Amino acid sequence: MFDNIFSSFFPVGTRRRQFLKSVLIKDSENPSPVEEFILRKAATPVCKKITTREQNELDALKNCFKGKRCFIIGNGPSLNKCDLSSLQDEFTFGVNGIFYKTDESGFTPSFYMVEDGHVIDDNLDRINSYEAKFKFFPSIYKNKIEKRDNTFFFTMDLGFYRKNNRSYGIPRFSENFDTVAYAGQSVTYLNLQLAYYLGFDTVYLVGMDFHYDIPESAIINGLSIESMDDDPNHFHPEYFGKGKKWHDPKLDSVAMNYEFAKIKYEQSGRRIFNATYGGNLEIFERVDFDSLMEKAVT
Repeated sequence: MFDNIFSSFFPVGTRRRQFLKSVLIKDSENPSPVEEFILRKAATPVCKKITTREQNELDALKNCFKGKRCFIIGNGPSLNKCDLSSLQDEFTFGVNGIFYKTDESGFTPSFYMVEDGHVIDDNLDRINSYEAKFKFFPSIYKNKIEKRDNTFFFTMDLGFYRKNNRSYGIPRFSENFDTVAYAGQSVTYLNLQLAYYLGFDTVYLVGMDFHYDIPESAIINGLSIESMDDDPNHFHPEYFGKGKKWHDPKLDSVAMNYEFAKIKYEQSGRRIFNATYGGNLEIFERVDFDSLMEKAVT
């Protein structure tokens, strides 16, 4: 059964395949004392849990949009080809610097989220003042993000990023966003878990170009990158423009998480489609954005 499900996504014999297999299928053999010790050492805290009240606030949203469709908006240059006004009556997810689109066109997403600490630090005033119906942030930023009635904090597990954690580099997908959400190299991955929790059964990705160029002028410090010029990778030159910091996108890791999200959605009878104009994301079946809008009108 496992081979039939994963063979098209993860070639036999690859390390990635074994990781994902271990996520879905528990080994029936008991670990040795040495393995137990390693696992205990690896299980370092990787998240800051939300309060019971904050958990109840999220619980009130569970399945509120069951059976609906939604659009998760990426911030690639192709987004400039989209008429976002056609999404005004749709449920939409926006992230990070989507407020530049709001400045340009007045478009505001239904749901807004930020994961990256660099984005928080470089745009804190804009993020706190940004108006969206629902705003979601990892609890690690509670000391920076203003709590309002439309602001929700969630527990974000960072194990995917921690080399000393047993879940390092292994995709995990939460079906219970009120309990935990798993980081997976992209804020879109968190939004896919949130959309699942809210009950959406069809997700369309827009503006997911899945391509990054690191300018020669950029200052690279480990996984952190500081821009010295206009941003060539997003819909607006100031998105990660001069003086702003961002992280190596690691598209291979993003792809691994997207593939896992696709499987989790399809296992529950749901679907993820790519409605981006062009770009390099081929994990999800492509659909034409304009045709989706035509169907909505009729």
